[in-house]
Amino acid sequence: MSETTTGASGTSGASYAAAGVDIEAGDRAVELMKEWVKKTRRPEVLGGLGGFAGLFDASALQRYERPLLASATDGVGTKVDIARQLGVYDTIGHDLVAMVMDDIVVCGAEPLFMTDYICVGKVHPERVAAIVKGIAEGCVLAGCALVGGETAEHPGLLGADDFDVAGAGTGVVEADRLLGPDRIRTGDAVIAMASSGLHSNGYSLVRHVLLNQAGLALDAQVEEFGRTLGEELLEPTKIYSLDCLALTRTTEVHAFSHITGGGLAANLARVIPDGLHAVVDRSTWTPAPVFDLVGQTGDVERLELEKTLNMGVGMIAIVPEESADAALATLADRGVDAWVAGEITDRGEHPTGAALVGDYAG
Repeated sequence: MSETTTGASGTSGASYAAAGVDIEAGDRAVELMKEWVKKTRRPEVLGGLGGFAGLFDASALQRYERPLLASATDGVGTKVDIARQLGVYDTIGHDLVAMVMDDIVVCGAEPLFMTDYICVGKVHPERVAAIVKGIAEGCVLAGCALVGGETAEHPGLLGADDFDVAGAGTGVVEADRLLGPDRIRTGDAVIAMASSGLHSNGYSLVRHVLLNQAGLALDAQVEEFGRTLGEELLEPTKIYSLDCLALTRTTEVHAFSHITGGGLAANLARVIPDGLHAVVDRSTWTPAPVFDLVGQTGDVERLELEKTLNMGVGMIAIVPEESADAALATLADRGVDAWVAGEITDRGEHPTGAALVGDYAG
């Protein structure tokens, strides 16, 4: 005689609920997140949450002579495991928006809308709603709408408390205002904008060094941080989108570079044209204590740290030398810590498009 399983409805036999998928919990999560999604609404958005596709009125682009759409997609990486361990779910969405929309703004594009994908082992409605709350708050900071998304429950593949997030975004830029390598000239100033911490890259190294090797506890107070290790590691990624757009309106900008995986030099090199070279002087800033902690605890060489972590710089703006003061003033007015960190020179014998020189201050 074969054995049967009773599903959540009380009926005999196999069911979706018995397989581990709770549709009712998913519906409740959608209801809980609706108020946060509404806060991101732009006038071009049509309809509400719950449709099969998000709708954005493209007639709004008629004010552009030649609109170019910019798109990007990304996730948050293993930083989600820190959130899971701490049971904090309402900040990781900021990281997701930053990783997507700050890639889009690099070419000078205005963020328009975003969609998200949340994968969980088990739907806990309040947790999913908290994740979406963070995404929505991040969208407000980036100036874009959250037009839709998907929450998928994967029992058997993920543990009941495991989750991951990803997202995709779209922006628009006028063709003749597209930023990038073609605009960069010798003598341009390299302006660094401070990161809020580790942001969302290098956490496989960070977790390996601090948690696995050193056995540090996430709830341990760290004097240099003035808070716990977990709070430092969960510090949300700074969202620069509106700050960068403000720069393009107030002064001439030639290019931006979002400092993510690969570190400062490698990401900056991506926007430097052949024949030119970006020199960044380490002595112009002091990395936050968290970078020293990772390096010293794991005996990680400086070059290894620099190709993995942002080292305190989250975004770069390249502007004409004569525009540097105006750019710094705009960023200061917006509360962004920024400074001239280097310049653009001829490539010469340099093998790459960008390099860090000197030693860090302090």
